[in-house]
Amino acid sequence: MHADKRSILIVEDDEDVRGALAAVLEEEGYSVLEARHGEEALRMLRGAGAVCLILLDLFMPTMNGWAFRDEQRRDPDLSAIPVSVLAADGASVKSAASMGALDYMVKPVDFARLLKLIALHC
Repeated sequence: MHADKRSILIVEDDEDVRGALAAVLEEEGYSVLEARHGEEALRMLRGAGAVCLILLDLFMPTMNGWAFRDEQRRDPDLSAIPVSVLAADGASVKSAASMGALDYMVKPVDFARLLKLIALHC
């Protein structure tokens, strides 16, 4: 599937969390791309059309959120895509800020807040 201007990329290794996020966003009319880890996300971004926002988990196998963000920021074609970090604990707030994330949300995600954030960027 190719992304369009309203596509959101969810990078999350937990299939249940990823599926729930995708279901809510698709119900709201957004096109959703799903990746299980950072390496898969980079491949998708490089092969997709415009993505308006990345929802990024930090703790994932293969390539975690920090490594993904480092790679994304180094790629001129991808570096401008805003990222919102999703994590299971509030202790990662400093990490989100230091990686230049647009926002930070603790799981379980507040969908009303998430939809407001998405409306600003997509």
